[in-house]
Formats: sequence, C-alpha cells, structure tokens
Amino acid sequence: TTGQTVQVRINDRGPYGRGRVIDLSFAAAKRLGMISKGMDEVEVRVVSIP
Repeated sequence: TTGQTVQVRINDRGPYGRGRVIDLSFAAAKRLGMISKGMDEVEVRVVSIP
C-alpha cells in the first residue's frame, strides 16, 4: 500500500470490466501513481452522499 489518496465524485455508471469495482479518471489514476500499471487494487470509502 502506498498511502496515496484522492477524493473523486461518482457521476456515472460502471465499471464495465469484469472484476472491477471502480474506473478512475486519468487524473485520479495519475495522482495515485497507477498510470503505468493500468489496473491496481484500491480502497473505496463513501465520504458523503448528496
């Protein structure tokens, strides 16, 4: 675990790939250092519900 965090807003459906929980934007993936991997494990937490 890297300890990196990024806060995102869920604004669409998906993900559409099998075995995936969430698809991140390029910017969010870049902040987490995931660009070269393409896919990685992440922890998802709900911060607030509008």
